[in-house]
Amino acid sequence: MKKARDRTQGSSVFMRQMNEEECGKELCRGKGYRAKRETRRETCHGSQRGGPFWKQSGEERESQHTHVFGLGAVAHMVLGGKMGSYLAVNLGFGFGVTIGVHMAGNISGAHMNAALTFTSCALGRMSWKKFPVYVLGQFLGSFVAAATIYGLFYNAIIDFSGGKLMTTGPTATANIFATYLPDHMTLWRGFLDEVVVTGMLQLCLLAIADKGNNPTLLGTQAIVTGILVVIIGISLGMNSGYAINPSRDLPPRFFTFLAGWGSQVFRTKDWWWVPVVAPPLGAYCGAIIYLFFIGSNKRQEPQVLENPLAFEDHKISVLPKTTSHQHGVASLTPVSVYPEDRPSALYHP
Repeated sequence: MKKARDRTQGSSVFMRQMNEEECGKELCRGKGYRAKRETRRETCHGSQRGGPFWKQSGEERESQHTHVFGLGAVAHMVLGGKMGSYLAVNLGFGFGVTIGVHMAGNISGAHMNAALTFTSCALGRMSWKKFPVYVLGQFLGSFVAAATIYGLFYNAIIDFSGGKLMTTGPTATANIFATYLPDHMTLWRGFLDEVVVTGMLQLCLLAIADKGNNPTLLGTQAIVTGILVVIIGISLGMNSGYAINPSRDLPPRFFTFLAGWGSQVFRTKDWWWVPVVAPPLGAYCGAIIYLFFIGSNKRQEPQVLENPLAFEDHKISVLPKTTSHQHGVASLTPVSVYPEDRPSALYHP
């Protein structure tokens, strides 16, 4: 009778232990799945952030407005003589992007570029529903940046141009706001230039943000992105002015159309459509090249981040496996274990 009672107690304890272990595993699997799902929500420029659509659009608008630094540097180069330089233009745009990433990176991801937004949607890393929201914010921010520069430098523009607002010639001022094809370039060579340069931008941005490869240190992504823009400008910007961004070129061009330059901003060498069409094509090609030759070739390993203090609430009391002895069941001591998702095994896409 005693042996039968011991066997019954052992069986009961064993079943209770198994049930509690299964509950713990289910909790771990559930949290691990959610963490894995969240970490897969990546954009080409970095992690996809949360927040209402209107707030994401607003953040894109405000971050895009930092292009005022780049446009202001161009105004110094065109209007100020020795007060401006081509290097200053690249620094203005580059560090303007850095400020924009700091401003909106935690809300919208700070795309600040319709070509990057298009590529994120085309690769399925962001919903197409967000595309018009992001692009609208970017266009509004860029338009306001152009209006800001026009207001600040109005007297200098009128003095330099003699009151005649032109797109070409020695007193041209429309190039403060948008890009125009130089004399040594043809239309289709300029198109190819924009495709290649934007492809390089997208490829490098993926390398900067790819957690499965060799990403930048935490907190340095903004400054590295700005440096990337500076490098592209000083090395590849001469041929077409490296628009590489429909959001940077089309809204300021439309502003100059309204502000007195007229339809010549669209008719000059028929260039206006190239910075709109070529950058999305180039960004998509750059992303495909990166994912095919670099990103998809690296085996993704789980990475467990230890932070037990942050998960104190998720302790589970389970019983270890019992060991049967000839004269009964060994004493059972509860132990505390944490789920495996602290904050989970992180699988990067």
